[in-house]
Amino acid sequence: MTEVRIGVIGAGWWAVKNHIPVLQSRKDVKVIAVCRPGRDELRKVQEQFGIEFGTEDYRELLAHENLDGVVVSSPHPFHYEHASAALGRGLHMLCEKPMVLYAREARELASQAAAKKLHFLIPYGWNYTPLAAEARALVLKGKIGRIEHVQCHMGSATRDLFSGEEFWFSKKDAVKPDPRTWSDPAGGGGFAHGQLTHALALLFYVTGLQPEEVFAFMTSSKTGADLTNAISCKFTGGATGMIGGAGIMPARSTYQVDIRVFGTEGMLLLDIERPRLELHRHDGERRTIPIDHKPGEYSCVEPLHVFVDLIQGKNAENRSSAELGASVVEVLDAAFRSAHSGKAQKVVDLA
Repeated sequence: MTEVRIGVIGAGWWAVKNHIPVLQSRKDVKVIAVCRPGRDELRKVQEQFGIEFGTEDYRELLAHENLDGVVVSSPHPFHYEHASAALGRGLHMLCEKPMVLYAREARELASQAAAKKLHFLIPYGWNYTPLAAEARALVLKGKIGRIEHVQCHMGSATRDLFSGEEFWFSKKDAVKPDPRTWSDPAGGGGFAHGQLTHALALLFYVTGLQPEEVFAFMTSSKTGADLTNAISCKFTGGATGMIGGAGIMPARSTYQVDIRVFGTEGMLLLDIERPRLELHRHDGERRTIPIDHKPGEYSCVEPLHVFVDLIQGKNAENRSSAELGASVVEVLDAAFRSAHSGKAQKVVDLA
């Protein structure tokens, strides 16, 4: 069994809570290097997980000669810089969402990873569920025909997170989310980059659609970060879509994700909150596909395992590639520009 050696850039809340523990649960993985600002905080992370090499400078981590791959879990605005540098060193990449903040950066990273034949995975947990795989298979088999319209809704209890307040979900965690990361609109804080990105990734995995033009309205928290999104989208090939949601559900609410895909042969209904996957066809076929998924559950374990398996050369499916991530970023980049200008934004014009 080949041991995979991983470095982590940005050992903050989610890396400490999820990524490092999941990676260290495998006997064939060793987290050998970690990077984060703050000497005391860095030392605590090293001691907690027994990681020998620690640095506040990501360039020192990337210079470590024994790395096979890197996890980038730094604040949103640094993803492009850190991911691009890691790819430049020939390292496989797991980059936290949002992949980046701008379409141009997303396309550049996708091209860079493809040119170097490196794995690039964004850990969108719902893409790795049986529900997602079954839904995609039905679309690929032509069960709903040519896609004509989609609806994609997400809701979550994240108002405090995007308002610069203590997040109810993390009150018992040793490492807390940095309020600046999540509530500063200048750094990509807000519902779209923090939450809606998940639903969009699931939509694009299931349907394979490509965005073409976007028009959006948004409302904001007291810090100026977006709290609600209402996005109209036109896709390549002519399909239309309504995309959006809100981070203003009551605390401790389970996630809402509702995706509906309408085609020339029928429709597909996918629901995370009340787990269901249903196919309704114009020829009268009605099918409910049995799905083992807890209501509103989100888990980000499987993407880490797939990342390691891909590095080892195993037959694993990357369900959240850089190319898929670029489609997500294109919608969100266009949506923010549209909300600011009050005009529709063509994806091709995103420079």
